[in-house]
Amino acid sequence: MFIDQTRIRVKAGDGGNGCMAFRREKYVPRGGPSGGDGGKGGDVVMESSERHNTLVHFRFNPEYKAERGRHGEGSNKTGREGVDVVLKVPVGTIVYDEETGEKVFDFSSADQSVVIARGGRGGRGNARFATSVHQAPREHEPGHLGEEHHYRLELKLLADVGLVGYPNAGKSTLISRISAARPKIADYPFTTLEPNLGVVAVGDPNNEVSFVVADIPGLIEGAHTGSGLGTQFLRHIERTRLLVHLADVSDASGRADIVKDVEVILTELASFGAHLEEKPMIMVASKIDVANPDKVAALKRYCKKHKLKLYEISAVTGKGIDELKYAMAKEVDALRERALQQADAGDGQSA
Repeated sequence: MFIDQTRIRVKAGDGGNGCMAFRREKYVPRGGPSGGDGGKGGDVVMESSERHNTLVHFRFNPEYKAERGRHGEGSNKTGREGVDVVLKVPVGTIVYDEETGEKVFDFSSADQSVVIARGGRGGRGNARFATSVHQAPREHEPGHLGEEHHYRLELKLLADVGLVGYPNAGKSTLISRISAARPKIADYPFTTLEPNLGVVAVGDPNNEVSFVVADIPGLIEGAHTGSGLGTQFLRHIERTRLLVHLADVSDASGRADIVKDVEVILTELASFGAHLEEKPMIMVASKIDVANPDKVAALKRYCKKHKLKLYEISAVTGKGIDELKYAMAKEVDALRERALQQADAGDGQSA
C-alpha cells in the first residue's frame, strides 16, 4: 500500500520529579539534604531511511510517546533519562506543523535526523537548594512537561525522471521495459493508482550512468484541481530533474487531437503552481507500432515549433527504447552537473 500523506501526534517524555531527602546515617551528624534531580524525558526523533518508501506504518499507528524521565532519589541519585523514540521516514518526506502549517523539516537525503519533540527537563532535588543560610531546604521541583505536537507528513518522491501523460499513454509499460519495476499494466483508464519507481542503468560498468524514473499516474484535464487522481500525485513531479511526456499516437485513446492532449498536460503542469512547466522535457510518441500517421505528423510539427526533442518508441516491440534511454541518461547527467556547479557557486558566494 502506497501512503504518501498522513498525520501523527508525538509526545516527548516528561522530566522526572526532583527528590526531597535527607541523609541520615550513623556517624554522619547533620547529614543534610540529599535529594537528587529527576531525569530528562526522552525525545521524539525523526530520521530518514532508504529502507522505507512509504508512510504506511504511520497510517495505522499515528501516536508516539517517548519515555518519561525517572524521579530523583536519595543519596543525591539523579533519575535515569527517558528513552528516545526514533521514527523512520522515507527520503523525500516533508514534516509540517499541523497547527501553524509551518514546514519543520525536509528530508532530502538519507540518514538525516531532527528532534521533533524535546523531552522535559528533570526537576531539581532539594540538595540543589541548600545554601549557607538555608541548610535544610524542603523545596524540590516537579519535572517539566515534554513537548507535544501534531504533524502532517507529506512524501514527495525523489526521482531524476518523471513520466507524465494521459492515462494509458504507455508509461507503465515503458518503465517495465527500461527498469526492473513491474507495475500493473492493463488497457483501462487509471490502471496505475500509485507511483512506480524504477532504476535505469545505461552504459558499460566502467562508465555507467544510473537514474531513477517515476511513473506518475492520474494526469487528465483538471488534474491540478483534483480531477482524476489530480493533486494526489502531481506533487511527486516537483523534485524530478527531467520530465518525459508520453503522447499516445495510436487511435486506442479515442481522442483525435494529439496536440490538444499534449497542451492539456502542459497546462495542468503549469497550473499546479510549483514551476513544473519550467522543467526540461523530452517528448515521446508512444505506441508507434500502431500509430496513426496523421497524429505522428501533427506531433512532429508541434515539437519542431516549440523546439522539443521527439523520440518515437514502441514499448511492446522495443523500437526506440534504447535511444530514449541514452537520451534520458545524457540529459540527467548534464542536469546533475549543472546542479553541482550551481551549488559550488552558491558556496563560494556564501564564503
